[in-house]
Amino acid sequence: MSTIKTKVAIIEDDIAIVQMYRTKFETEGYDVSTAPDGVSGLELIESFEPDIVLLDLMMPNMNGLDMLSRLRSQPNGRDAKVVVLTNMGDTETATKVFKMAADDYIVKAEMTPKQVAERVKTLLDKTPTPPSGPTS
Repeated sequence: MSTIKTKVAIIEDDIAIVQMYRTKFETEGYDVSTAPDGVSGLELIESFEPDIVLLDLMMPNMNGLDMLSRLRSQPNGRDAKVVVLTNMGDTETATKVFKMAADDYIVKAEMTPKQVAERVKTLLDKTPTPPSGPTS
């Protein structure tokens, strides 16, 4: 049995929201790390190497759209799973986010943390596991 936990990075500036999602994902058995803005979020992704990123759009220093753009332009960020978790529920923003290769778009006010965790699990379950190579 593997003891490696799935890693979730939460990039969000609202401390209450961070704590709410951290608690939910840790209760579900995930390894969680957080950052309060896009600049520190990119640094976190580089060092933490999460399996999935929950990304807010409205943040100081670097907003989520700029962070997503930079992440997707980096070799190690092209394949990262990103779920935009925002209260910006307009169609224009959602369209822009998907054009930037986000994997999912969730309006915070429309889902409970349990529902968000279920969406993340579904997304991760769809991710193919790389084949194991020969061991020597």
